[in-house]
Amino acid sequence: MSTVQVQVDRNSRTPLHVQLAQQLEAAIQGGELPVGSRLSNEVDLAEAYGLSRPTVRQAIARLVDQGLLVRKRGVGTQVVGNSGQVRRSLELTSLYDDLTSAHRKPETDVLRFGISPATAEVATALQCELGDRVLRLERLRRADGEPLALMRNWLPPEILETDPATLAERGLYQLLRAEGVRLKVAHQTISALPATPEQAKLLSEEPGSPLLATTRITYDDHGQPVEYGSHLYRASRYSFEHTLVHR
Repeated sequence: MSTVQVQVDRNSRTPLHVQLAQQLEAAIQGGELPVGSRLSNEVDLAEAYGLSRPTVRQAIARLVDQGLLVRKRGVGTQVVGNSGQVRRSLELTSLYDDLTSAHRKPETDVLRFGISPATAEVATALQCELGDRVLRLERLRRADGEPLALMRNWLPPEILETDPATLAERGLYQLLRAEGVRLKVAHQTISALPATPEQAKLLSEEPGSPLLATTRITYDDHGQPVEYGSHLYRASRYSFEHTLVHR
């Protein structure tokens, strides 16, 4: 049976079961708890970590929900890795296309759809004037029914004719391609942000949980910006993969 070193901060605003789950997740991702290993039972874990059984049970349940652990009758709680995580290569593709290619079922809740004045940030990205009309989209993307990403996009309104119902059924890049827009290149940044209470609620995470944040400016084959995106992904469910080449 496996145990790892865990230290919880009882003065932290983060619940104890979340702290425990996060540290066990880090041990799984880092290989300290390898795939196939079994965890000690709840009683032993509670004693080892100085925590209550309900706290340990909540932490284990959280990792089971994330697909990192599985409970098997007669076997106990076993590490199964992060097979439920979406891995995405750094290419000019959309999340919708990537999920479809991975045989995952993409679903979309359209949270906001309409014309808005361009903020300074959006105007710089789309090379337009401050206050110009832009199409603003906000969506919650699910994979196989599970929340995965909060997506905000701004586009020049003349390049895309769509509606919320269509946007809920198809990917944005798919719609742009159908309009004859040829996506050529994008500039993207990746960082991390803590989830706000509102974001955490939408993504089924705890407030303060790490989110993978990306911003992307996409250009067409004429070098014109056609989309500015600002997206938040669940770090527990999503990662980027890329290959580094020595020069």
